[in-house]
This record gives sequence, structure tokens and C-alpha cells, in this order.
Amino acid sequence: MKQVIRAIGAGMLALGILGSAGAARADDKVTLGVAIPTADHGFTGGIVWWANKAKADLEKAHPNLKVIVKTAAGAPEQANQLQDLVTVNKINALVIFPFESASLTQPVAQVKKKGVYVTVVDRGLTDTSAQDAYVAGDNTAFGRIPAEYLAKALDGKGDIVALRGIPTTLDNERWTAFTGVLKGYPNIKILDAKYANWNRDDAFKVMQDYLTRFKHIDAVWAADDDMAVGVLKAIDQARRNDIKIVFGGAGSKGMVKNVMDGAPLIKADVSYSPKFIYDAIKLTAEARLKGEKLPATTIIPSVLITKENAKDFYFPDSPF
Repeated sequence: MKQVIRAIGAGMLALGILGSAGAARADDKVTLGVAIPTADHGFTGGIVWWANKAKADLEKAHPNLKVIVKTAAGAPEQANQLQDLVTVNKINALVIFPFESASLTQPVAQVKKKGVYVTVVDRGLTDTSAQDAYVAGDNTAFGRIPAEYLAKALDGKGDIVALRGIPTTLDNERWTAFTGVLKGYPNIKILDAKYANWNRDDAFKVMQDYLTRFKHIDAVWAADDDMAVGVLKAIDQARRNDIKIVFGGAGSKGMVKNVMDGAPLIKADVSYSPKFIYDAIKLTAEARLKGEKLPATTIIPSVLITKENAKDFYFPDSPF
């Protein structure tokens, strides 16, 4: 996966040879703001870790670069931070992982109107004219791969419950891809789908509700590995033995280890590394230092993780 990301990064820089309106000259200093969610679950913990690593690595490598990392516990706080980054820190480039899509679109658009170069990461905005570039994992594959796996594992029939993330464009992409595959399997029924906010505790509560309401469940799609942890806890407490598979997502080290070890319910996962924030910061910073821009969209592939290839996705020293 790291090789794939590096290859994409190299390709992006090779493509980014044309300047744009408001582009920095090669001899200008770049002050790059990074706006990301607080580490409120494992994946965002990884986002924060990789963002700060990018700051350390890139400021060391580029004397004309200053990186300012801001974390926010909610959309209003992140919107306020954007104002501070522009007015107080005088940024001329921004990499933002929006806390939410709709509520952050206008604040980001205001930043872009100030002449700041904007790269949006992962959780896309509802109006793409508010950004210069977009970098994300493959959210379509993130939804498609679990659906294909479950359809095959259940032999085309069974009852599924789903746990979605936070209302965002990426969650919509995942859900559309997931349900799109299952439309081809009329004997697979999605009993219910609720938001669990990519959070273990919320997922535990949602799964408790499912277990109370549905006396038989064949499989669970918990569209995030943290949510899968909450799901497993609820299943264990309820002592239910009807559920055959819990499919999470993002390739956390804990879930990949479960796949490697042959855990009864965790048979596969799908990759979606938080390292893309590092790559987005690096690519944006280096392009702006050269007065270049990035391609409008760059998608980092998501792939199926099984026992056969799990060792290639297991990084025990990573925070996620």
C-alpha cells in the first residue's frame, strides 16, 4: 500500500506543472494550515499522528515552509479555526480534512476567496468549486468490496445490518456503492442501517438495538474498524451465535491482526490508511513551494485484506 501511495504521489507531482491564479512563486515562503478533526477514535488518531509527522518532516526538509496543525472537536470549532488560520497565521495554503461536508463548505469557500490554495482530504465538500484539489481513499471501493465479499460469503442470501459513519459525501459514496452491489442479490436483505459516527461506543449502542430488534442476523457491515470493535462487544455480551461475519473497514492494526489470526467473525477487511493526510500535506506543500498546483482529484486505492495478504497491511508500530 505504501508503494501505491508513493507512486501516486510521484505521479501527482509530475502532473502538477502548471501554475494557477494565486499560485506561489518558487521563491515565496509557504505557510500551510492543516485543519483536521480531533483524535476522537482510532482513525482520526492516525490522522492527527500522520499530520504532525508531516509537519516535522517537511519543516525539516524545507526552510521556507511553515506548517500549522489545528484539531477540532466539531464543525463550528473547525470553521472558527479556518478564520484564525487566515487572519492570525496568514496562511497561503490549506489542507483540510473537514469535520463535516455541508457545514464546512462555505467556510472553506471563504478561505479560497482570500487567495489561499485549498486541498480537501477525504470528507469532500458539497461544492467542489470551494477547493483547488481533492485527495482521498477510494470510497467507492470501500463500499463495494465489503458488499461483494459478503454476497459471496453468504452465498447470495441472508440478513444484514449496517452501521454508517457521519453524514458526509464519503459516507454517501460508500453506502451507494455497498447497496449498489447488493441490488444484484435480491435474497440478501438489509434489515437496517444507522449512523454510528465511526465511534466504538455509538456502534455498541446501535448494535445492541439491532440485536434486540432482530432475532436473526447473518452478517454486519460496520463501515469502520472502530465501529466493528463496538459491534463485537455487543455481540459477545448478547451471546449471539447466529452472526457469521463482521466486516469493518480501514485496515487498523487490530483488525488486520484479527484477520491474520483467523478470528471467528473477522475474516476480511478493506484498506483505507490515514496516511493519506501525510501525502496530501507533502504534495500540497512541495507543489506550492514550486508555484505548482495538483490535479483536481487524486484517489488512493482501497483493496481487500484477507488472511493471505494481511501481513502486507500489518504495521504494529502505527497508532492505528
